[in-house]
Amino acid sequence: MDAALAPPPAAVEPITLVEATRRAVAQEMRRDASVWVLGEDVARGGIFGQYRGLIEEFGPERIVSTPISEATIMGAGLGAALVGTRPIIEMRIFDFALCAMDELVNQIAKIRYMFGGQAKPAVVIRAPHGLWRSSAAQHSQSLETWFAHLPGVVVAVPATPADAAGLLVAAIRSDDPVLFFDPKALFAATGPVPSAIDPLPFGVARHEQWGDDLTLVCWSSIVPDCVRAAEALARDGVGVDLIDLRTLWPWDEAAVLASAARTRRLLVVHEAVRAGGFGGEILARVVERLGPGALKAARRLGAPRLPVPFSPPLEDAMRVTEAKILAAAKSLLAA
Repeated sequence: MDAALAPPPAAVEPITLVEATRRAVAQEMRRDASVWVLGEDVARGGIFGQYRGLIEEFGPERIVSTPISEATIMGAGLGAALVGTRPIIEMRIFDFALCAMDELVNQIAKIRYMFGGQAKPAVVIRAPHGLWRSSAAQHSQSLETWFAHLPGVVVAVPATPADAAGLLVAAIRSDDPVLFFDPKALFAATGPVPSAIDPLPFGVARHEQWGDDLTLVCWSSIVPDCVRAAEALARDGVGVDLIDLRTLWPWDEAAVLASAARTRRLLVVHEAVRAGGFGGEILARVVERLGPGALKAARRLGAPRLPVPFSPPLEDAMRVTEAKILAAAKSLLAA
């Protein structure tokens, strides 16, 4: 297209991640009258402000505050999807979604398969997850790997305002059920987001930076710590190939394989518990596809297998930090 005839680029402005998701929801509700929100406190704007002001624009029939019953909320959302609407199911905090596991695991994830494709469970399940200062063991879990293991759902784990907005738009338009893990710790993080938000494709990672010495794979709340660790390594002359997966299922296997084949050193970092975490799946897949001798060194870094403590010093002791990421990277580089 001739440059003079090309449409002007959409305006871009720095906003917080939570505001980016609020705008994504508003955009899609204006675009499609079948999109609506249900969950606890959504009419009040949500506990993080992710729905602030939407009830004034769309009314209580499309921004629906519910009783405190996660199983009912999840089941009602599925029922509404099956008759043609596109519900955004707000679980308030991820840990509370565990009260609705039967509806999610045995109904939403399986119903399209069990009905031979005739059912369309077009739901988005928003589940703010991860460490939240001094919120203790029942409000701070990162269990995204449970759902990457679950056939039938998409698992989105954004880390930036632009990615959160684009992935949420894609999730709302998807005919597949999407588990959208909002990173609580990054709700206040800012970044540029276009005024017209386009959907981001699932399964395409974001290359935060390029390098030839070490592949570093991460997602969600831990991404900023990995960025800072990579910047510290760069000051020492180490080139880190930093990949933010953005979605865990599907995940960008091709990007990780290409990077690991080039650097021959692979570090996977996540905030979730290390044991049974998705880092193990990534390492196993890389070894299977590239062969056991393709890597000089590989490691996964995650939290210890402990409940998240309320005490700030104890919480800090189990947290995956920039310092721990740096130490793990340096151990791989020395191998």
